[in-house]
Amino acid sequence: MAFPPKAPRGAFNPRFRKEQQQEHRTNQMIRVPEVRLVGDNIEPGIFPLADALKMAQEQQLDLVEISPGANPPVCKIIDYNKFLYDEKKKKKEMKAKSKTSEVKEVRFTPNTDDHDFEFKCKHAEKFLLDGNKVKAHVQFKGRAIMFKERGELLLLKFADRLKDVGALEGMPKMEGKRMLVMFAPKSQKKVKSSDKS
Repeated sequence: MAFPPKAPRGAFNPRFRKEQQQEHRTNQMIRVPEVRLVGDNIEPGIFPLADALKMAQEQQLDLVEISPGANPPVCKIIDYNKFLYDEKKKKKEMKAKSKTSEVKEVRFTPNTDDHDFEFKCKHAEKFLLDGNKVKAHVQFKGRAIMFKERGELLLLKFADRLKDVGALEGMPKMEGKRMLVMFAPKSQKKVKSSDKS
């Protein structure tokens, strides 16, 4: 006699599936005899779970387990969807603040004309204002290596143009057939104060 195929574990338990997806236990998912309530519109303290659930129901809010590891677990009476939205927003802001800076490159030749120079300065300013470092280099090809001082003057002129938004990290130095300098972004506050002066 053939038996019907076994259903996957938890398939007939919608609550089990919901718990797997949710980050915090809420309302009926909390299975402890008592909880410590904190937050607004309540008297902080330890309450039996049934009382805490009743208080949440009266306020038409959710009982949310904030610190499950505490003894007893810490819960808040809040709008769970709003709570999740705020948490997501906070994480997004923190991620934006901890944005890692990149190193952007700006290339010149010893014979870069004024128009090209201005164009590259604008790009470099934008990179620095975005919080990135800028590596500028003059590429010498063939006999152009004889014009090292021209490359150095170009990079120093570039440094002068960026002085309000970027800090020069050292004098121009040769690396193979390239002469390069690095700029670090200045803090936004300094930039704003120098704009006023």
